[in-house]
Amino acid sequence: MVGGYPVTVNDPDLTYQMVPSLVQVAGKKENVSIHKPRTTAEDFSFYAQEIPGFYFYLGSMPEGMNPAEAPKHHTSDFFIDEKSFALGVKSLCYLALDYASYHKK
Repeated sequence: MVGGYPVTVNDPDLTYQMVPSLVQVAGKKENVSIHKPRTTAEDFSFYAQEIPGFYFYLGSMPEGMNPAEAPKHHTSDFFIDEKSFALGVKSLCYLALDYASYHKK
């Protein structure tokens, strides 16, 4: 690689293991979606080159807003509905605890 960021790629096995944790937190399967790979510049990709990585997005736009009309990240009118913070913290806790129990030796 010459300059820039490597592509961020989720480890397939780790993703398979961790998605059920997000479904449990989100309350139902319909609240979690798996997207096709897409190019993104994210420094997380450097970590994922060294160890299996699992990168996920947390929806944070206000309820009822059309995603096609929502302000994009890194713009002056971008808005995060702070109610999503609790879901984010809970997601990270479940992922960490489930990962730890899954990988007990």
